[in-house]
Amino acid sequence: MSLSTSFKIEPRREIPRSLLYATPLLAVVLTVVAGFFIFLFMGYDPFLSLYHFFVSPLLTFYGLSELMVKAAPLIMIGVGLAIGFRANVWNIGAEGQLTLGAITGGVVALAFWNQEGIWILPLMCIAGILGGMAYAAIPAFLKTHLNVNEILTSLMLTYVATLFLSTLVYGPLKDPMGFNFPQSRMFGDSALLPILLEGTRMHLGTVLALLIAVAGWVLMTFTIVGFQIRVLGQAPAAARFAGFSRTKLIWLCLMISGGLAGLAGTFEVSGPIGQLIPVITPGYGFTAIIVAFLGRLHPLGIILSGLLMALSYIGGENAQVEVGLPQAVTGVFQGLLLFFLLASDFLVRYRIRRRAAVPQAVGAAQPAE
Repeated sequence: MSLSTSFKIEPRREIPRSLLYATPLLAVVLTVVAGFFIFLFMGYDPFLSLYHFFVSPLLTFYGLSELMVKAAPLIMIGVGLAIGFRANVWNIGAEGQLTLGAITGGVVALAFWNQEGIWILPLMCIAGILGGMAYAAIPAFLKTHLNVNEILTSLMLTYVATLFLSTLVYGPLKDPMGFNFPQSRMFGDSALLPILLEGTRMHLGTVLALLIAVAGWVLMTFTIVGFQIRVLGQAPAAARFAGFSRTKLIWLCLMISGGLAGLAGTFEVSGPIGQLIPVITPGYGFTAIIVAFLGRLHPLGIILSGLLMALSYIGGENAQVEVGLPQAVTGVFQGLLLFFLLASDFLVRYRIRRRAAVPQAVGAAQPAE
């Protein structure tokens, strides 16, 4: 006779809310610890590397302003994605919608590049929002009419948008006085976001990003639409019985996330960049997915997670200069953070239990599972 031992994974009946909100902090701590050993094995001083990665960028006024500049698009996109994720609408193509928003907003700026007027920047923002929404409308239509998975369509459209941008800056939108570089004209002063702090790049969009996060919190907490979105995500059957329109909510979530991503793209080209170039961001649309989950899909939590992910960008650049770390270290830290967040979430929501040992005859056929 032999004993057969097996394990099973089962969901926990109750999940303490305090534990659920503590897992992002645990993921951050584990990421730092893992980074310590990675730096050590790579032959770098781990204490010095972590210092320049996480601490020294925050010790200067300019570093803090850059933190806000990089956090603004992450917060805006993260809020839009979180609203959709709460309804189980998985928009993974925010990077493409950001790119379309940058293109449409940039086209408006270039159309009036030699003119002045306070109306140009608002018109750019409207065009950016509409561009992002139009691009998000493609997966929305395919999802609601043909039941095509929005994860695949939104993700694949990202690469179409990137190639479309490259085609424009290498072709019809190329600066005729730019010595054949793939870039557009520099935008006029009326098409640039006002700088809030002299000597920095901190622009008006950073404040608007915070206001958008607050507006997202109000929408999800105090409105009927927010209630419908939460019900659709948590109990689809209850939403159907209550008469909530699944189609309308899917469209709404994708339009909000696409519009905010498009606005973020417009803010990037009218803020830090000031023109259209082949690469608008280092991947803010994808990083915002981590931001949304690290912030627990809560708009106010996304502000904190957006600042943390912005620090990973600034810290990675700073560590390259001060310590000589490779450029890929930023992606490594972001990947580790996502891994530990998902792992800790799994252990919070599920538990592994050992099945009771079952005596079996030696040589006997194993029972089918």
